Amino acid sequence: MRELPIGTVTFLMTDVEGSTRQWEAHPAQMREATERLNDLLYAAIDKAGGSRPEEQGEGDSVLAAFSRATDAVSCAIDIQKTLHAESWPPEIVIRVRAGIHTGEVQLRGERNYFGPPLNRCARLRGLAHGGQTLVSVATEQLIRGALPDGAYLRDLGPHRMKDLSHPEHVFQLCHPNLPVEFPPLRSLEALPNNLPVQLTSFVGREMQMEEVRELITASRLLTLTGAAGCGKTRLVVQVAADLAHQFSDGVWFVDLAAITDPSLVPNTTAASLSIQEESRRPITETLVEHLRERQSLLIFDNCEHVLAACAQLVAEILRACPSVTIVATSREPLGIGGETTWKVPSLHLPALNGRVSPDELIKHEGTRLFVERALAVASDFRLDTDEAAAVVQICSRLDGIPLAIELAAARVDVLSCEQIASKLDDQFRILTGGARSALERQQTMRAAVEWSYDLLSDAERKALNQLSVFAGGFSLEAAEFVCSEESFSSAEVLDQLSSLVRKSLVISERRPHAVRYRLLESIKQYARDRLRESGEGAAARTRHRDWF
Repeated sequence: MRELPIGTVTFLMTDVEGSTRQWEAHPAQMREATERLNDLLYAAIDKAGGSRPEEQGEGDSVLAAFSRATDAVSCAIDIQKTLHAESWPPEIVIRVRAGIHTGEVQLRGERNYFGPPLNRCARLRGLAHGGQTLVSVATEQLIRGALPDGAYLRDLGPHRMKDLSHPEHVFQLCHPNLPVEFPPLRSLEALPNNLPVQLTSFVGREMQMEEVRELITASRLLTLTGAAGCGKTRLVVQVAADLAHQFSDGVWFVDLAAITDPSLVPNTTAASLSIQEESRRPITETLVEHLRERQSLLIFDNCEHVLAACAQLVAEILRACPSVTIVATSREPLGIGGETTWKVPSLHLPALNGRVSPDELIKHEGTRLFVERALAVASDFRLDTDEAAAVVQICSRLDGIPLAIELAAARVDVLSCEQIASKLDDQFRILTGGARSALERQQTMRAAVEWSYDLLSDAERKALNQLSVFAGGFSLEAAEFVCSEESFSSAEVLDQLSSLVRKSLVISERRPHAVRYRLLESIKQYARDRLRESGEGAAARTRHRDWF
């Protein structure tokens, strides 16, 4: 097997259009056809001098790496010509779509890659139709004037792909012996939407994305809940981009973060859908009338501070507009009939025990996020085994929260990973310096937690402060003992604890015979500061001691 090229690499990525449907309808024939297809693909890749990474590519996807862009292009033409001439079982249609992209990547171990160019190539392939090969502008610049005989490029212009980043200038690879006419590309430009541009890559969450996609398909109202910075918005926007083709009248993002007056929720929604207000007619009535016959997906983002107003509007839309699906993000559920709630989990991390190699970090989404964001800050960022262990410690101390991990990674230009890990006893001093373009509460971890804390009632704040004395997890009985002697009866402690769980400030973990509770480290540090300021810390710590 050929060694993988390193440095600047050209990737050719393929998959079969409509394969899932064909596997369900004709599994035996598809198994035979796929085996034949792979033989043909592998032979073409080997002939062109390409290398095949191990364990990269989902489903029937095939990935090949080339040190020369011209070899990748020749391979793609050879593949399409071979498959176009091949005879397949009558029940089966094998039409392969392909993407070619060039970029600088790093090896993960000896036989795998990681880096944004792989994601970019996959998204480029996703724009194509069966039988079509698309080429990025990065590759086009390398092969200009050096195409195989008869081949030419058709300029398809800029297209925004479903990774939601900047548009990619796309070219179609054409040849006289192949079809060249295809429907419009499957880009976001072809679908009505106002999904926000994302300036950083989306990392991991493959299983969660699949689960959220299924829930959106099965439910008319899905609310994603979770703690500050857990990635609710990024996840739902990414899933919405993947599902955009299922909603003929568009996917519309309603950002409620900057609203301070709940009465403006309908106006903000209408503005996001470019609906003009009508004089002498309530805006909610105009909005509902616009959506009544439309098949649309609406995303209400950051609902927690205008929860009642948002719930009221969502309920009216769902009652009057049968083809509208709604997804909300909030620290707590909207609390209306028909709502499905799904708590966004932390990113997956390696186990803390034992030594971990730098290559292992890329296999886990939390540590991979740290590495990718660190490389964006310091292009010379490299890891040895000790630094890799420090990265695992950082991400674990930060509970796998994406915002916290990104803020920590932003410090690698001035601190080593071991130094960052040593300073996490005071998270709020080091987890600063988020993007200036972000909302103020997303620029520091303190601001993110403070946003949630300020939305609590006085009783909820008092209970949360007292719960911060627990070093790890705790039972309901322990919480009742620590909190009830101060301000609450046992029943009131249960009420406050339940409310804090719903608002994603306390994590509940179901065990065989009971439920245990814990606070995320960032929330615990913030609540401990507030407990100390209140002057009630000594009494709470004494009750904590007495319980144990």
